[in-house]
Amino acid sequence: MLPAAGRTLGRSAPRRALLPPRPAAPGPPRRAHRLSPADDERYERSRLTLLQRDEPGAALVESYSARGFRVGGARLLGPCALLPRALLQWNVGCYQDITQDSLVLFRLLEPRLEILVLGVGDKVQRLDPAVLKSMRECGIAVEVQDTPNACATFNFLRGEHRMAAAALIPPSWPHPAQGT
Repeated sequence: MLPAAGRTLGRSAPRRALLPPRPAAPGPPRRAHRLSPADDERYERSRLTLLQRDEPGAALVESYSARGFRVGGARLLGPCALLPRALLQWNVGCYQDITQDSLVLFRLLEPRLEILVLGVGDKVQRLDPAVLKSMRECGIAVEVQDTPNACATFNFLRGEHRMAAAALIPPSWPHPAQGT
């Protein structure tokens, strides 16, 4: 029979004193940047989908809506980055969020990209020239288009087996009433 809580186990120390102390719970994750309340509503964990090497047409954009994209059978909600062998959710809210930091992933890829297609929403927007210059200095051409044309351009480039990537913001993002 087990002793009741608080009774001793033949020694002078109670049973709970024999257990090791619990480690302190880690604090909240620290970020190098602060998100606004509107960003927190859209913030989700990044998800990575690796594509098969033998499937040449797997990374084509099949459809898009105000909520996201369907790419190679996978559904991506919100802005996304389409790489030659991976699909990522991209943590930007609109074209003003496209900075050198938000594009650093595309500069780090090996083998190096030839071209990055940026789909910036419903209409073509002017980006910071310093951002575009930094990409050109890395040897990556950047094409800024509205999202529907960016999807078509990306599909065309991938159909030609070019080392292309796309960074896409859904048109009319965010629109909670529409679905993919």
